[in-house]
Amino acid sequence: MRPSSFRGSLKVVLWLSASLIAGPACAAEGLNGAALSPLWAVPFCGILLSIALGPLLLADWWHPHYGKAALFWSALVVAPLVWIHGPGVAAGALFHVLALDYFPFILMLFALFTAAGGLVIRGNLHGSPLVNAGLLLAGALLASLIGTTGASMVLIRPLIRANDNRRRNVPVFVFFIFLVSNIGGALTPLGDPPLFLGFLRGVDFFWTTQHLWPETCFALALLLGLFFAIDSWLYRKEAVTPRDPTPDGGLRVTGLVNVALIGLAIGAIVMSGLWKPGVGVTVLGTRIELQNGLRELVMIGVGLASLALTKKADRMANGFAWEPLAEVAKLFAAIFVCIIPVMAMLQAGASGAFAPLVALVTRADGSANDAACFWLTGVLSSFLDNAPTYLVFFELAGGDPARLMGAQASTLAAISLGAVFMGANSYIGNAPNFMVYAIARGAGVRMPSFFGYMLWSSAILLPLFALLTFVFLR
Repeated sequence: MRPSSFRGSLKVVLWLSASLIAGPACAAEGLNGAALSPLWAVPFCGILLSIALGPLLLADWWHPHYGKAALFWSALVVAPLVWIHGPGVAAGALFHVLALDYFPFILMLFALFTAAGGLVIRGNLHGSPLVNAGLLLAGALLASLIGTTGASMVLIRPLIRANDNRRRNVPVFVFFIFLVSNIGGALTPLGDPPLFLGFLRGVDFFWTTQHLWPETCFALALLLGLFFAIDSWLYRKEAVTPRDPTPDGGLRVTGLVNVALIGLAIGAIVMSGLWKPGVGVTVLGTRIELQNGLRELVMIGVGLASLALTKKADRMANGFAWEPLAEVAKLFAAIFVCIIPVMAMLQAGASGAFAPLVALVTRADGSANDAACFWLTGVLSSFLDNAPTYLVFFELAGGDPARLMGAQASTLAAISLGAVFMGANSYIGNAPNFMVYAIARGAGVRMPSFFGYMLWSSAILLPLFALLTFVFLR
């Protein structure tokens, strides 16, 4: 988006915020989901379809103007909320979702994105099957610590350098998207945005590690084994490889101050989940807890410290740019605004407009169908953003974190796995996927087309997910 149009959009958002906050305070629960028409879901569907199809069908228009699309869909929610329900209800609902979901989410991304962007792996390795498998495994483990975007950013260029003299190197980067950009992020709330949103909704920080590790290890082991077999076969077929444009050399890591900063960010997130002093303030019907406010301040501090302490050459070596984060910030602002009435309708359960969807994921005895939750969450996450998809099914399952971590733990696990794992099914399923595609293609890798990639994912991932369903989710 051009600076002038961004400033114009910012003025509109600030004006709307000011006019809403001027109204009387009211809790976000002021919306009666059972009384809302399904038409309230149109803006939410609109923003998700815009994100999914805009870059494919309207690429020339989308990239300069996606902020305008985000503002348009947001306005279709905000204006009717003010008109029909009054400024008090609208202000409470907007402040609730922005303060408790959007800002913590964006600030966590800001901290990890900035710090990971200053951590550089220099040097070069020879891209043998064993080395490639080792890099994929390291990236998958790193993804749960610094996020799938951060791990993808740190490791994609070393992987390209290691394989730049191999003619048959496409599977390396396809499996990189599978393992590092998606499945590897399933073990902590830091790994993938859906899990962090679950953490913000009350899911314990270590719950994902304790409950998702068997399925994650199962998927990683099978995919790494299959990759090694495919890459070994292709490696043997390359009897003579071209001269390596980046000869092998020792690896070294620069920008190490960012490791400490990432550790500080992780510590702040864990602290906010464990330390609950019961101190906070209530604004527009929403309570802001002390530990959460301190967490957001640490996230800001981590990002600013990384910018101040990281050498410019390190960021340039990583191809660091603000545009990916800016795009996420603008589009997710619209997603979180548009999801307000959808959440209210989902909370109404069988009494709301989404009763048919509730029936799809519920057995005859009223219990949740874990396999259906996994596949429905996953299929939508394959083409729409997996973070709001996770929230939709989190609410469909009742939205009570204590119950979802206890009696319904298998259902929460199914939803979490579907959102994280099946983001790998297409280039648009998760933000790092397209980033890896663009970087690899720019470096000369003959990456598959959109539908070519889906042939890979359909042939490899869908059988894996079917087997995972049979073993873990019956």
